[in-house]
Amino acid sequence: MKKLYEETIKTESIYKGKIIDLELQEVVLPNGSHSKREIVNHPGAVAVICITGENKMVMVRQYRKALKKSIIEIPAGKLDAGEKPEDCAKRELEEETGIIAGILKECDSFYTSPGFANELVYVYEAENLRQGEVHTDEDEFVERMDVTLTEAKKLIRSGEIHDAKTIYAIQYWELKQYNKA
Repeated sequence: MKKLYEETIKTESIYKGKIIDLELQEVVLPNGSHSKREIVNHPGAVAVICITGENKMVMVRQYRKALKKSIIEIPAGKLDAGEKPEDCAKRELEEETGIIAGILKECDSFYTSPGFANELVYVYEAENLRQGEVHTDEDEFVERMDVTLTEAKKLIRSGEIHDAKTIYAIQYWELKQYNKA
């Protein structure tokens, strides 16, 4: 079996933005041929699974310009430079929902689109919850929603929940419920 590796021989910065950077890379393929790769560099993100004492998942409805529609998601956000994922999870949960987590447990992490982006999302579960105050970023508008597992599944079927991190969170919650039974 050939070694599955691509050597980068040239990198050109195409765009540097607030959330992502875009590079064009020339690579040597395992068979010696050359190709180009468009790479989106992302600082990483967090997502928070937050289940209330009423056994409801805390979510937010937010307009997503790239999709041209609002979708319902678990609280999440981008890592700031040098920020630890757990600190980001605490910050994002409180900013978007007003909830302060006494404990955050790391569940998992995953790449969102490894074919062209290096974004890694860290998923946390929030526990020992108390209510604080919502204080979203000035360009961020969200509506908090607390939903049951049954409601969450209906929202997936209707397309109102349509992102991987939230569907992952709902499956995680369902398996946790199943394992308690």
